[in-house]
Amino acid sequence: MHLFSGFQFRDWLLANDPALSRLRMGLRVTLTIVFSFLILLAIHRFILPLPTAAFGLGIVLSIEGGVAVRDKGSSRQLVTRLFGCVASVAVVAIAAGLEDHRFLSDLVFLVVIALASAGRVFGPRGFAIGMFAFTSYFMGAYFRPSLAELPDVAIGPIVAVLVGHLVRAALLPDDWRRDLLRSLESVRGRINQILFKLAALAGSAEVGEAYRQELRQLEERLKEVVLMAETFIPRPPAGVFDGAADPAAELAIRLFDAHLAAESAIVVSFQSLPPFALVHAVIEADAAELARYEAMAEAIKDQPQGETVRALLWLGEARQQLAQAIHQGQASGFSGINPLNDAAPSQGIDFSLANPLLRSALQITLASAIAMSFGLLLSRERWFWAVLASFLVFTNTNSRGDTAMRALSRSLGTVLGIAFGLVLATLISGEPAIAIPVVAICIFLAFYFLQVSYATMTFFISIVLCLVYGMTGVLTLDLLKLRIGETMIGAAAGTAVAFVVFPTRTRGAVDVALARWFQALRDLLGAVGEGKNGFELIALSQKIDACYRDLTVAARPLGSSWSVVTRPGQIRQTLAIFLSCTYWTRILAKNYEAPAVDDVQKRLIAANLALIDEAAPRGSSCFFIERKASRTTGRHLPLSREGTRLGLEMIGSALERLYPQPDVLPFAPGEAIARSKQG
Repeated sequence: MHLFSGFQFRDWLLANDPALSRLRMGLRVTLTIVFSFLILLAIHRFILPLPTAAFGLGIVLSIEGGVAVRDKGSSRQLVTRLFGCVASVAVVAIAAGLEDHRFLSDLVFLVVIALASAGRVFGPRGFAIGMFAFTSYFMGAYFRPSLAELPDVAIGPIVAVLVGHLVRAALLPDDWRRDLLRSLESVRGRINQILFKLAALAGSAEVGEAYRQELRQLEERLKEVVLMAETFIPRPPAGVFDGAADPAAELAIRLFDAHLAAESAIVVSFQSLPPFALVHAVIEADAAELARYEAMAEAIKDQPQGETVRALLWLGEARQQLAQAIHQGQASGFSGINPLNDAAPSQGIDFSLANPLLRSALQITLASAIAMSFGLLLSRERWFWAVLASFLVFTNTNSRGDTAMRALSRSLGTVLGIAFGLVLATLISGEPAIAIPVVAICIFLAFYFLQVSYATMTFFISIVLCLVYGMTGVLTLDLLKLRIGETMIGAAAGTAVAFVVFPTRTRGAVDVALARWFQALRDLLGAVGEGKNGFELIALSQKIDACYRDLTVAARPLGSSWSVVTRPGQIRQTLAIFLSCTYWTRILAKNYEAPAVDDVQKRLIAANLALIDEAAPRGSSCFFIERKASRTTGRHLPLSREGTRLGLEMIGSALERLYPQPDVLPFAPGEAIARSKQG
C-alpha cells in the first residue's frame, strides 16, 4: 500500500512538475542558501568575524546563482558565476567608496542598473552578471560596509558562488537523459488525467460547457509538457531527422503520436462520449477488452460512436508505445541516442533602440529613478525596496499588460505575505528552533512556485523577511508598513513607465505572436504543396505548436480578470480556434504521404493560403470579435485514406471562424473551401 501511494505521489508530482524542474529549482536555491550561511557562520565563529554585508551578499547571490545562471554546461556556468563574483565585489567596492557621497552613490546605482539591464543583450551570461551586479550594489548600499571591510565582505560572494556551483554540478546536476525520461513520464501522467476525466464523463448524457473547458485545460497542460519533452530530444542542426531508424526520431514519433492521439480522443468525445468500459480498458491496458472493441469499431465505423472508439483505441496503442519508450529509457538511459553539440551560430548584437532589450533597459532605469525619488521621500534607509520592486517587475515581460500584471502580483503577494508573516512571527517569537526550519521551507516553496506564480513566490519571500526580522529583533508594524509602501511605489513606477515610455501594447505583442503563427502555418502548407517528407512536416507542425504557446502567453493579459478591454471568454474562444487549427496541422502532418498531392488538395491549400492572407494582416482584431456558441462539426477523426484532405478542410474551417460572416448561415466544415473551388 505504501509503495503504491509512493508511486501515486510521484505520478502526481511529475504530472504537475514536468521533469521535476521546479523541485530542483527550489532545492538548489534552498540548499545553496543553507550551506553558504553555515559556512559563513563557521568562518565567523572560528576563523574571523565577518561583517553583516558578507552574510547578506552570500544569501542574495545564492539566490541569483540558482535563478539567473542559465548557461548550458557546467563549465560555462562556472565561468558565468566567477564573472558574476568579480562584478559583485567590484560594485560593492564602489558602493563602499561612495558611502560619504550618498547623492553620487544613488546616481551610480542608476548607472549600475542601466548597465545590468542592458547586459541582457549579451545573452544568458550577460543577464546573470547583470543580476549579480544589481543585487550586490543593492546590498552594498544597504549594509554600507567600509573599504577596510571589503576583503572580509568578499568572502560572502566567493562562498555563495562556489557552493552554488557544487550544488548544481554535484548534488543536483543537469542531466538531459534524466530530464527526458521524467518529461515522458509527465506526458504519460497528463494523458492519464485525460483518461480519468473521460472515464468520469462516460456515463453522462452529453459534455457540458464546464466539462469542455476542463478537457481543454487538460489538453493545454498536455501540450506544455510535450513541448518541454521535445526540447530534451537531441535533433540535427536543421531540426529534421533523416529517417525513422534514428532512435531519437523513433522516440520523437512516439511522443508526437501520443500527443495527437490524446487530443483526438478529446475532440471526438465532444461529439460522442466513449463507453466507460473502453476507457477503463485503455487505462488498464486490457488486451482482451481492447481487441473486442477493435472488432466492434469496424462494425460501427460510419457512426459517431465508431469514431470515438477508434480514437480511444489509437490512444491506447500510442500510450502503450510511450510506456515502452519509458521502460527502455529506464533500462538503458537512452544510451542509443547521441547528444548533439549545442553550437548555435553566434548572432550580431543589436545596440539600437530597435532591440526590445535595450528599450527595456531604458524603461528599467527610468522606473528605478522614479522609484528611488519617491522611495527617498518615505525613507532614507529603506528606499532600496522601491528600486528592487521597479527593477523586478520588468523581468520576463513582453508587454505593458504583462508588466502591470507582474506589478499587481508583487504588490498582492507582499501584502498577503506580510500579513501572514506577521502573525506567524508573533506565534513563534523566541523559538529559533521552529523559526529556522520554517524559513527554509518558505524559501523552498517560494522558488518552487517561481515558474508558476510570481505572486506566490513574493508571498513566501515576504513571510521569510518577517521571520528574519522577528529573529533579529527588528520586527515592527511600522517597518512592515514601510515595506508595503516602498513595494507599492516601485510597482507603480514600473507600471507607469511601461505604459508611457516605449510602450509595448499587449495587442502589439499579440500581433507579433500571430504573425509568427500564420507564417509557420504558411510554411507547413507550402511544404505539403511541395511534397516534402513526413519528418519535415512533423517538425513544421511542432513549430506551429510552439508559436501557439507563445500566442497564449502574449494574449494572457487580454484575458486577465483585471482587464477592462474585453471579456476573458472572448479570448478563450479565439484561442480555442487557434488550438483547433494547430491540432489539425498535426493531423495533416501525420497523414500526408508524399508525393501524392492531387488537384483537390492543391485547391484546398490555395484556399487556405488565401484565408491566411486575409486574416493575417488584421492581427489581433480577431480577439475582439463577438461570436456565437461554437458550431458543432461532424466527424473529426480522419480515415487514413482521406486524412490529408480532411486536415486541410478543417484548417480552412478554423480559419473561417476567426472572422465569421454575420450574413451567411453556418455551413459544414470545408464547405466554404468547396465553394471557392467551384468558383
